[in-house]
Amino acid sequence: MSEIARNDMIGPTMRLHLWFETDEGVLFGMGRLMLLRQVELCGSIKAAAEKLGMSYRGAWGKLKKTEEVLGRPLINRGASRRSGCTLTDFGQDLARQFDEWFRDVEEYALRSGKDRLPFQPEKF
Repeated sequence: MSEIARNDMIGPTMRLHLWFETDEGVLFGMGRLMLLRQVELCGSIKAAAEKLGMSYRGAWGKLKKTEEVLGRPLINRGASRRSGCTLTDFGQDLARQFDEWFRDVEEYALRSGKDRLPFQPEKF
């Protein structure tokens, strides 16, 4: 394909869906990251679940599964339901590290796609 034709094409949007899983199912991915970020912002699993359009039970189950597999808590639960919750230091670090890793992979994929493909992919 000529350089002129290549430059005239509208770049499609690149999307990546990356996650980690075990034999027991999903361990961590963008959904878990979004859930942790919402817990951090809202101060409760219930409010975070509502913001993301999911049930409390579903959100709680996902967090519990990840905690069980990793053997470390992600959430500090308050003494009562009304006192809310926060992320543990481990939960904060996991969220930050996954986010940074995802961005690194995304940037590499975008650069690689622009070098190899007959169109110019754009970031989502």
